Amino acid sequence: MHSTADSHGAHGSSGAPALDRIRVGSAPDSWGVWFPDDPQQVPWERFLDEVAGAGYEWIELGPYGYLPTDPVRLRDETARRGLKVSAGTVFTSLHRGPDVWESTWEQVGRVAALTQAMGAKHLVVIPSFWRDDKTAEIIEPSELTREQWAHLTRGTERLGREVRDAYGLDIVVHPHADTHIDTEEHVVRFLDSTNRDLVGLCLDTGHYAYCGGDSVKLIETYGERIGYLHLKQVDPEILADVVENGVPFGPAVRRGVMCEPPGGVPALEPVLTAAQRLGVELFAIVEQDMYPCPPGKPLPIAVRTRRFLRSCGA
Repeated sequence: MHSTADSHGAHGSSGAPALDRIRVGSAPDSWGVWFPDDPQQVPWERFLDEVAGAGYEWIELGPYGYLPTDPVRLRDETARRGLKVSAGTVFTSLHRGPDVWESTWEQVGRVAALTQAMGAKHLVVIPSFWRDDKTAEIIEPSELTREQWAHLTRGTERLGREVRDAYGLDIVVHPHADTHIDTEEHVVRFLDSTNRDLVGLCLDTGHYAYCGGDSVKLIETYGERIGYLHLKQVDPEILADVVENGVPFGPAVRRGVMCEPPGGVPALEPVLTAAQRLGVELFAIVEQDMYPCPPGKPLPIAVRTRRFLRSCGA
């Protein structure tokens, strides 16, 4: 592995700096997959064929139950296509306090066991939405009380400790639109209130921009907390309209607010360069939210995005 000084000097064939610590992948999300089973989504076999065909070698599990949950079968299906798993994903509502721990752990345990069996080391943790993700109706306040913040931070630390003890995985919490960890203010408050040894961050560049945050600034100020990246861009014109009219996240995605790079913000080259400077191995998983989408739409975008990331040195 290069030292940091070496890696700044190294250049890829494109002339861009070689981002030799960044491992690029994609996810079912970039194929329009939001649910374990949905008639509007492509079959999982097609996703695996196409993500490999687009030139990716790393994938995430996506919603639990979309890909086969039998580890022997899933290992066979991924290995046959030259694919490896970087992480699993769970949704949690730990701000609701100790009463939700058992149901949370039951769900986390299933996903963590499959993630571990696939040789991955990360569990992406997404806080629950304060809007219903199908109807977009508001189901609870968008701001937490002080007591709820305490439940959220202590509960997440407990999750980090128990996931590591039971499954050997690191949790990385994913700030997300329409959740309680979204804006810079909320993300910083969350990081300042949690133990860095137990709780890492999955920085999703698109969600953070959607909520007004600056990804490069966050990497430069909280670099030791960044354990994982999701690469995504927002269309600034659509976003301006979404913000002005209070459009919920689901309908905003249907309008195309999350767009194909390099057509949106933030610019991904400075983000990847800042991440490389951290001097640690990082996954950077492409996630272009586009549920629902025509079945033929994802593959050409994935091919172009992979080519673009190579031109950035990744």
